[in-house]
Amino acid sequence: MACTAYFLVLFDASVMTVALPSIQTGLGFAPAGLQWVVSSYTLAFAGLLILGGRLADLYGPTRVFLGGLAVFTASGLIGGLAADPAMLIAARAAQGVGAAVLAPLSLTLLTTTFAEGPRRTRALTAWAAVGLTAGAAGNLFGGVLTEYLSWRSVLLVNVPIGVPALLFAARIRIPGANPGRKARLDLPGAVLATAALTLLTLGVCEAHMQGWSDPDTALPLAAGVGALVAFVVVETRVAAPLMPPGLFRLPGIGRGNVAMLLAGASQVPTWYFLTLTMQDVLGYSAAQAGAGFVPHAAVMLLVGLGLIPRLMRRVQARVLIAAGALIAAVGYWWQSHITPESGYVTGILGPAVAISCGGGLVSTPLTTTVTSGVGAQDAGAASGLLNTTRQFGGAFGLALVLTLTTSGTSGTPAALADAYGNAFRAIALIMVALAALTPLLPALGDARGAGPALPNEPPAARTDRASL
Repeated sequence: MACTAYFLVLFDASVMTVALPSIQTGLGFAPAGLQWVVSSYTLAFAGLLILGGRLADLYGPTRVFLGGLAVFTASGLIGGLAADPAMLIAARAAQGVGAAVLAPLSLTLLTTTFAEGPRRTRALTAWAAVGLTAGAAGNLFGGVLTEYLSWRSVLLVNVPIGVPALLFAARIRIPGANPGRKARLDLPGAVLATAALTLLTLGVCEAHMQGWSDPDTALPLAAGVGALVAFVVVETRVAAPLMPPGLFRLPGIGRGNVAMLLAGASQVPTWYFLTLTMQDVLGYSAAQAGAGFVPHAAVMLLVGLGLIPRLMRRVQARVLIAAGALIAAVGYWWQSHITPESGYVTGILGPAVAISCGGGLVSTPLTTTVTSGVGAQDAGAASGLLNTTRQFGGAFGLALVLTLTTSGTSGTPAALADAYGNAFRAIALIMVALAALTPLLPALGDARGAGPALPNEPPAARTDRASL
């Protein structure tokens, strides 16, 4: 159930990409307004992730999961039936709200159900594999559905997945992280966190359209930083903070989320520029471009489900992260040399194997490192932070990489190949930076140590963490 919810969230984030031209024609979007089909989802999703992650800690995972999934599924139905641009944008924003609840909760369900060790590793491996393949699956099915059915089908497809998941979730009891905990919401912290993340994401989204020095970029970024500073001050002074400051004393949380930021900064640009490369440089149709992502998904599943559980029993997580980042960097560098004359095998398939193998080696070990040592009562907050870091990293990475391609985003396929090649070289450098950071990550033995006491953590929980 957790993996289904996570798949829906990430699938929906990528499935719209290849459908945008058809949506513009079908609903009569102005060129400047089309971006809000994606941006409305992104802003709501990124802005509410920390709050969404904390809700399950406070009010119990069952009702929060059902509410988030119901909002997500219903808004997909409304978006698929949209009669005008405003209706579609509003539905996409509502989907972002549902996604902000489901994404962190899907991870919380696993970290509170499975104790640290081999069983949690297997569960996180399945969760991470679903996340890695959801983007590729979104591009694949987005192209097929758009070309052979309608752009509306890329939204309506959420209904036959979401409704059975709702019925299943309603029939079982999801174990709560701390059922005896009194429900208290840090309202000032929630408002400031949402404002900070929304403004920062808005500024980053504007950066790749207007440039980093434009007022439309600078003002939201400055306001977002101010709200973030205010959030940090508030969290140190309230009795029940939305994001307990004690979490950042855990080595996996602080350094691990920096690594997660870099990992996220590579993922979103990867799907974006691969889609453009296959269509603009190689001349593939939407359906052909979608099918071109099949090897990415297949290799990620093979590595994630077949190799990672075995490797993590023998190799330190940070060693796997470093190796995966370097292998992916080689794949991106290879991908940067594509030309209009490249065939699929050397232009897409070869780099796909290296990129996907490296990504598969990074994902589960990094998630395990970041979530290790977190008490059950704060699992939702940690999951919300992890997803926030990855989501913001993706938006920031896309904006940063797009600045390297603006001079060549129109013209001949050869010019576009050069521009997109710069993008893939930039992503390769991000992965090298991730590999360079890994010596600073804790070994899992350290990350699982007792660490300092967390707010509201009973002594027994601290003892359990120490024994783990």
